[in-house]
Amino acid sequence: MTVSHAPPPATPSVTAEEPPPRTPPDLEAVTPANVRRSRLPAAPRWVRRTVGPLLLLAVWQVSSATGILHPDVLASPGTIARAGADLVADGTLPSAMGVSLQRVVAGLLLGGTIGTALALVSGLSRLGEDLVDATVQMLRTVPWVGLIPLFIIWLGIGEAPKVALIALGVAFHLYLNVYAGIRGVDAQLIEAGESLGLGRWGLVRHVVLPGALPGAMTGLRYSLATAWLALVFGESINADAGIGFLMNQAREFFRTDVIVVCLVVYAFLGLTADVIVRILERLLLQWRPTFTGQ
Repeated sequence: MTVSHAPPPATPSVTAEEPPPRTPPDLEAVTPANVRRSRLPAAPRWVRRTVGPLLLLAVWQVSSATGILHPDVLASPGTIARAGADLVADGTLPSAMGVSLQRVVAGLLLGGTIGTALALVSGLSRLGEDLVDATVQMLRTVPWVGLIPLFIIWLGIGEAPKVALIALGVAFHLYLNVYAGIRGVDAQLIEAGESLGLGRWGLVRHVVLPGALPGAMTGLRYSLATAWLALVFGESINADAGIGFLMNQAREFFRTDVIVVCLVVYAFLGLTADVIVRILERLLLQWRPTFTGQ
């Protein structure tokens, strides 16, 4: 008997269906929060910085014009501007500014030299710290304005007590900041310098002094502010020239406009000195990037 093998039944062919094309999801650009907040173009920085003073002047002028602020109490901005123009026109104000600047520069040089030298002696040497720091810290607590009577007795009533008063206020600020800057240098930088073969004076020159420079610049800014403050007190010591002399004369005649002019000059000179120090900081501390705000 013959067995015939029937062919296997044909299996239906399965055709794979192609998946539907994928559509990319809708993506939304992510914008930082600080950019989303500022849709409008930002005003220049100098404009923003002048808004406050201009508003103050406007309120001041309106108060004077409406009689809220009496002229005997405080003159109006317009009156003060005219008084300042008159003092500039007759040469009184430029001459007084020149005399006051000479006093500040002399006191700053004298006090800065003394304060920096003491800070170097005390900061670079333990022996120097033991000999200097305690004495300076003790004298620092004495109100330097209270030394005016002694300066008059010791130095007379000429230029010497005025310069000495400015120098005293400058010296303490520079001493404290330069000393703190020296002692704040990272010890790892000292070790790195020693591993590179730097000696004692090489470390001082290339590591310690550059590391202390930011503190010294901060001390210089404080010293300039103190110098102008000391000048106000110093020029009250029988001064016959200078901005303080103009203020004393204006006080006797109840000239509030001239007094405010002198105060504005003090503020302008102090602000100019601070701007100069900021420029020096940018030039000398280019190697030290810092946070500048957002």
